[in-house]
Amino acid sequence: MTQTENLPTYPTLTAAELRHQDSLKWTLYGEDVIPMWIADMDFPVAPAILSALRERLERGLGYHQMMGDQALLSLLCAKLDTHGLKDLPEGGIAMLPGVVPGIYATVAALTQPGEKVLTMTPVYHPFHLSITTQGREVAAVALLDSPDGYGIDWDGMDAAAKDAKLMLLCHPHNPTGRVWTHDELEKLRDLAVRHDLYVLSDELHADLRFTDGAFESFAADQRVQGRTITVTGPCKAFNTAGLGIGVMIGYDAELVKKVRAAAGGLMGHEGALSVTMWQAALRDGGPWLADTVAYLRANRDFLTDYLHQHLPAIKFHPVESTYLAWLDLRDCPHADDIQTFLLEEARVALHDGPTFAPEDFKPQTQGFIRLNFATSREILTEALERMRRALG
Repeated sequence: MTQTENLPTYPTLTAAELRHQDSLKWTLYGEDVIPMWIADMDFPVAPAILSALRERLERGLGYHQMMGDQALLSLLCAKLDTHGLKDLPEGGIAMLPGVVPGIYATVAALTQPGEKVLTMTPVYHPFHLSITTQGREVAAVALLDSPDGYGIDWDGMDAAAKDAKLMLLCHPHNPTGRVWTHDELEKLRDLAVRHDLYVLSDELHADLRFTDGAFESFAADQRVQGRTITVTGPCKAFNTAGLGIGVMIGYDAELVKKVRAAAGGLMGHEGALSVTMWQAALRDGGPWLADTVAYLRANRDFLTDYLHQHLPAIKFHPVESTYLAWLDLRDCPHADDIQTFLLEEARVALHDGPTFAPEDFKPQTQGFIRLNFATSREILTEALERMRRALG
């Protein structure tokens, strides 16, 4: 595949435009390093969002509708309805300053110190950190790697769930990019009911899917609605990580209240500009999002072909969602210190695999890296070329 084959027309930013002082991603490492680690995109913000933010600034920045912005709640309910979260009760939605605080609050509210929390590994690192830093124990089960992609170890999950109180589910899954199928979700629901588990379902990447059909939320089934807290937000789909906001959703309003109250004033609240941004994204951001997903899909396919042709020692299952590739470099030179090697020799910054595993599982993820391909084709190609030269 050539650099521009099957590449949709899409506005991207150059490295010079991206490397400004406000960007953690582009300033943490040296100026000659291509950063492909932290999960934000190298794309301009949607014009509809920028227009709404400018208009909001002109109206002043006093407190927004902090008791519940009805315009945002109405737009959210319409969106959640398409995911199967229909007819939410009054009090079933609570705003958050971000998804990660919601994960921590759920662990704090629904478990006690010393109790076990079930999750899969590898997984987005705040999952296991929210457990261990609050004095709980991680009951982790490694995903199974097969020729068809990553799957769930059902026997392992059943065994680990016996002593757990809460399951943390990442759907779509970060870092492997899996979108759990209806059958997999049904088996996870059966597991939750069988073991009387509360469930936290992080669905932050739901709008960045390359699969066909509507997204199915874990709580779309009545059997688990009373025991599930769903968290999501706009920051991944609309590239607005700097405007922190999220939402906690549940069919048991008292459960939502209990979890939100666990953090109290420690958590803070969403900001006025964040509310305006999410309103604009839900109301007018659809065309921009569709173009973004198309560009990401083309980048995913280019990455897949490039690795197959030029770096066959790297194993990769093409992701079904997210812009994050989980790469297995255990058969490559320097696998024992691959992130440092690629940073020093290729001048490409990637997320090290052990970041995404609790302590006992870190050795299993050594030799893996997570690569963010939400960038221009030019930058992605240069990064892959650097990796190819460094790995010989």
